[in-house]
Amino acid sequence: MSKDKILIYHNPRCGKSRAACALLAERGLPADLVEYLKTPLGRPELEVLLGKLGLAPSQLVRKGEADYKTLFAGRKPSEGEILNAMAAHPILMERPVIVKGDKAVIGRPPEKLLEIL
Repeated sequence: MSKDKILIYHNPRCGKSRAACALLAERGLPADLVEYLKTPLGRPELEVLLGKLGLAPSQLVRKGEADYKTLFAGRKPSEGEILNAMAAHPILMERPVIVKGDKAVIGRPPEKLLEIL
């Protein structure tokens, strides 16, 4: 990926994800969209993404999702278990995630993406 190219891990049903795309469009900044529910990231790709974010898996996972609650009911999972769960159940990944070069941010709020532009 080019260091100037912008990539968004996107869920079109998510308002924050749509708002991040609109914010880039308003600024005339093209971005490649990856609908991560249709094209899930495997564990190796998630590890690279987490490195760019500077986060642990527990900071990228959506703990309120039913899949998370079912998988880890009544216990605290390890970081490795969370990473495996996100690879197996992409709905667990927080969204949107915006990547530019070797940096990434979670677009919550959407204006957070301006930090890496």
